[in-house]
Amino acid sequence: MPSKFKEWKKNIIYHKKQILLALLFLAVSMISMVYSSNYVDSLNTISVPDLILDSIPSVDLSFLFIWGFVFVVAVYIFYPLFYKPKKFHYALGMLSLFILVRSAFIILTHLKAPSAAITVTAPSFLSSISYANDLFFSGHTGLPFLGFLVYNDGKIIKYFMLFSSVILAITVLLMHVHYSIDVASAYFITYGVYTLGTPMFGNSIKEPQII
Repeated sequence: MPSKFKEWKKNIIYHKKQILLALLFLAVSMISMVYSSNYVDSLNTISVPDLILDSIPSVDLSFLFIWGFVFVVAVYIFYPLFYKPKKFHYALGMLSLFILVRSAFIILTHLKAPSAAITVTAPSFLSSISYANDLFFSGHTGLPFLGFLVYNDGKIIKYFMLFSSVILAITVLLMHVHYSIDVASAYFITYGVYTLGTPMFGNSIKEPQII
């Protein structure tokens, strides 16, 4: 156990500059998310028809929508911190890029949530980052899919993330809180984020020298 802790500590110290830069990038991306989401929520937008949503009933899955997603985000962040410390800055960098790209799409896409959307009451600690019209593309679908792509060297975590992405995609559709295009496009855009971000952050994944 002590040797594992020493190895973990060595990896964290070795990548401390990359981790600090990734945290800074994450802070910038979170600020961009807040501004872009507040912007679209302030607009006078309309709901539009959706072929899939118009064919299925609304189902209240608020618990899964909120706490399932919180759990997935926690796993995405804490898994590399404790089990893959050399990939921690890479995972944070990819998450930051994902949020930044999604913020840009949110600003460009001005739609009101589907008319039959279930109203979700977020817990107080999430209320400041909960929005109604930050639709395109679905973060509930895309973020766990990003985890599937980032953690491709661990079979259990990889398929947990893929399973979570599918379950949360179904959840947001059944709750009518996203249009079907928000969900479908999330997979393609997230893969684009992964392809763009891996050369930016993945090349700095290295093992510390053993002295």
